[in-house]
Amino acid sequence: MMQTVSPHPAHARTVLVSGASVAGLALAHWLRRHGFAPTVVERAPAIRPGGQAIDVRGAALDVLDRMDLLAAARAARTRMRGMSMLDADGNELWRSTEMTLSGGRLDGDDIELLRDDLTGLLYERARDGVEYVFGDSIAALDQRPDGIRVTFERAEPRDFDLVVGADGLHSKVRALAFGPEERFIRHLGAYVAVFATDNFLGLEDWQIWVQDADRASLCVYPARGNTEVRATVGFRSEPIGLDHRDTARQRAVMAERLAHLGWETPRLLKAMREAPDFHCDAMAQIHLDRWADGRVALVGDAGYCASPLSGQGTSLALVGAYVLAAELGRANGEYSTAFARYEQRMRPYVARNQALATEDMSGAAGEAALDAAKDAITLDE
Repeated sequence: MMQTVSPHPAHARTVLVSGASVAGLALAHWLRRHGFAPTVVERAPAIRPGGQAIDVRGAALDVLDRMDLLAAARAARTRMRGMSMLDADGNELWRSTEMTLSGGRLDGDDIELLRDDLTGLLYERARDGVEYVFGDSIAALDQRPDGIRVTFERAEPRDFDLVVGADGLHSKVRALAFGPEERFIRHLGAYVAVFATDNFLGLEDWQIWVQDADRASLCVYPARGNTEVRATVGFRSEPIGLDHRDTARQRAVMAERLAHLGWETPRLLKAMREAPDFHCDAMAQIHLDRWADGRVALVGDAGYCASPLSGQGTSLALVGAYVLAAELGRANGEYSTAFARYEQRMRPYVARNQALATEDMSGAAGEAALDAAKDAITLDE
């Protein structure tokens, strides 16, 4: 059912943001700070629960600091003591108390926290002065000289000055304004699913990987004070036409591809079949030659998904939202100038971070590439 919260002031300039995840929530906050009147429309009935542990690094930490959320994000970070790597039969190959594959060095400045913890913090920060429309989505866009007429799936049509797609890899806004997804998506040869379950493994701040390098892998780590486990499972494959909305087939294919793994894999696959927060998708990137079309712009995964393989998707979303809102504020709402400047500033940063998912990131060279990518932008231009 549609839920509307906190109507925007009539005197401000109106921006419709599609998607209430990291990019959309951060953008709503910064738009409001720059004097705009943001409305956020989200297909889900509320902020979505679940999700994997995500990383916030480099310039994105500065964005959280400027939102007065850095201390809260650090308090919510995962508390891993280390990790173990097992082979496909469940035999330990190596372990580390210095790093984890999901979060990097344990003594670093980067923050690893659960996706739903971060979106919860962002939503609380971006509630006042922002209108939220849950349980609805955009069906059509009609750009006019004086604005955009937006047709919704459920609500009556409305007019806005601008529309921003912050609606992820399979962005509806991108499809409406720029064309079919297949023009822009680049598959990276893998499928990954995430879900939560009870901590039947008894893990205590310890991450475990089981990996068959040529076929499949899984990662489990405890969360919520070691009361639950978040699992990430996946397999290597060229595109197989796995519809991101067909969860029944996704579960079946994932179980089939991981069935040969040992250790506690059978119990994890059983938990996967029953998990209400199961999410699965292809590892892919989005590449466009422009992120704006008239009064429509894209931010985060909708415009330049780097894939979870980069470890930088969350940082791209936070920084992109900050820069887009800042340029709109600087241009006093003159969107053509603002969108051009947004792209000019973000392109080098996006390119470096997308490369992290496709280049060899092992060893010192990989660490150097990550260090260079996460700070490849200046927030105060």
